[in-house]
Amino acid sequence: MTTIAERARELTDNREPFVHATVVRAQDPTSARPGDAAVIRSDGSIEGFVGGVCAESSVRAAALDTMRDGTALLLRVLPDGAPPFPEAPGARVVVNPCHSGGAIEVFLRPMLPAPALRVVGSTPISAAVATLAAFLDFDVVAADDDAGCTAVVVAGLGKGEQEAIRAALDAGVGFIALVASDRRGAALLDELSLTDAERARVHTPAGLEIGARTPAEIALSIMGEVVRAIRVDGLAPASGTPAARPQQAVDPVCGMTVLVGPSTPHARVDGQDFWFCCAGCLASYTAA
Repeated sequence: MTTIAERARELTDNREPFVHATVVRAQDPTSARPGDAAVIRSDGSIEGFVGGVCAESSVRAAALDTMRDGTALLLRVLPDGAPPFPEAPGARVVVNPCHSGGAIEVFLRPMLPAPALRVVGSTPISAAVATLAAFLDFDVVAADDDAGCTAVVVAGLGKGEQEAIRAALDAGVGFIALVASDRRGAALLDELSLTDAERARVHTPAGLEIGARTPAEIALSIMGEVVRAIRVDGLAPASGTPAARPQQAVDPVCGMTVLVGPSTPHARVDGQDFWFCCAGCLASYTAA
């Protein structure tokens, strides 16, 4: 059987975001034990074991939250009526009314792929951009393929620029940096007959205005603009159709937040849909 560590390596190699969950502390009578682990994918599915169905629901919901900003989280799952436990930065406390007893602490570590960047051109500037991007832990794409790239830097200085821009736009790349003067860049984009939405994705002259002159300085200005787009503007990679985030609902019996999926206990009462954390809450609701 594939271990959680092997599965994590496989997802990492495939550049698929996931959360690695590890039970770090458990109090009887919970079924989880320290060292139990699981991976939670962006669609909310889970592989591995971090406790029973109620604890698992809390872990899955919190794991998806950590994927939004890539910040690790220590999740403490308490049974109903447990003594209060103070929250702190980097920690979250949830009270799980249907938890069988005891408490567990689960460390959630989001594993997000490094942003991929493709550099087009064989010039001193393109070489400097590739070197700096690698230093900044970008995945510098060598293949002639923009699929999955977060950004593309076109630094051909007159060679193959239009074709590179068109290919990046067609691949869904959200940030395309064209190294050119104001005048030449505007003329080149006019020849491409871009839509307003496409034109907004092409940045020329590339880079922040820092008075850059040398290839290394120009690379710094370009990568500064790319990093700002990712960290400030929320630039996402070109990934085709992203995995839809699962719908969330509140269990009307215990008040837990649950992820809605094919296996989530469900009932339709008086034309309204209700979802439950477990079969026990469903039975209690329908028996009332």
